[in-house]
Amino acid sequence: MTRPWKIVLIVVGVACIAATPMVWLLNGPGTGELVGASLQVGTGVAGLVWAWLQPRQGDLATDTGQATASGGGSAHTGIRRPGGAGTGSARVDRTGDATADGSGSSAGTGIDYS
Repeated sequence: MTRPWKIVLIVVGVACIAATPMVWLLNGPGTGELVGASLQVGTGVAGLVWAWLQPRQGDLATDTGQATASGGGSAHTGIRRPGGAGTGSARVDRTGDATADGSGSSAGTGIDYS
């Protein structure tokens, strides 16, 4: 689950839980209202727990093929995160060969933070 969706789910869960006392503030609870409020709290708590337990997403590159750069181009067979962008972990395994031919060309394997 991406971070924005996780935040949305947590906010909705908190809203469900926070809205429950409104039943008692607005009116004394009847049987139906008590059941509805209990379901509302249960849904909010379940949503919060589920969102909290979701693993962080990460980037993975495995068994990539070959890449060749020429004429000033660039080739990379792993993961690119310019300026350290991105969240979560990054892992590369058995990346392919990257070759650069010609002036200004660049090639790399693994994780590129440049």
